[in-house]
Amino acid sequence: MSAFAINPFYAARFTQKNEPRIQNNAKPVFARIPRAPVTGSPVPHLTSLYHFDRAGEYGSRKYPGNCGGNLIRDLIRFFGAKSVFDPMTGSGTCRDVCYELGVYCWSSDLHQGFDACDAAKFPRECFDFCWLHPPYWRQKLYTDDPRDLSRTRTLDAFLQRYRQLLGNCAGALKAGGKMAVLMGDYSDREAGFVPLVYWTKRLAFDAGLRQCCTDIIRFSHGASSGKKVYRSSFIPGLHDVCTVFEKTN
Repeated sequence: MSAFAINPFYAARFTQKNEPRIQNNAKPVFARIPRAPVTGSPVPHLTSLYHFDRAGEYGSRKYPGNCGGNLIRDLIRFFGAKSVFDPMTGSGTCRDVCYELGVYCWSSDLHQGFDACDAAKFPRECFDFCWLHPPYWRQKLYTDDPRDLSRTRTLDAFLQRYRQLLGNCAGALKAGGKMAVLMGDYSDREAGFVPLVYWTKRLAFDAGLRQCCTDIIRFSHGASSGKKVYRSSFIPGLHDVCTVFEKTN
């Protein structure tokens, strides 16, 4: 069995009545991840719970929002993709993974003048796999470009452009191609809790895609929020969700 560490500052030990007792400055406590069944998977450690506390040597950790490339690598290997579309490349994490695997990758983003929400610039039915890690609305601002999804002023405006993005990516896939979207929910000061994972699925289904495997819960090791102290009371999110969709005939 594999295990992941719980923050030792908030390590919880349980009494016989299952009542949590918080011990500050306690030694690290480890929670056991359920044992996975043995399958014919080419990537046996890839399950619905994804724990990898090292980012890997892909892209640049200095780039805001860099997610590390291990999950991308494992998905490409699992689905056996030979061509990858990366329309929001950021620091080039997906591109670096593909280079290591010897897989063709087309990558670009707003920094190179490519607007992923503009259908006129998209290739059509060319790729086996698409990796998409869009902004979680305005949780983190990336550029001053008004086309940046993180710069949309309202949730409705974000969802309208997000719909265009997912539809464009679906159109770039071959029949049977897969699209993996890494997205996280968050609480906005004005809009309240924003269930972006829900909206990802709803908009992807509207684009003619279907979900082809379980959600992958990725633990957010190294998130900058883990080093902050907040005065407000809320339930912190320690993960984001990778959903994989398939383009049907």
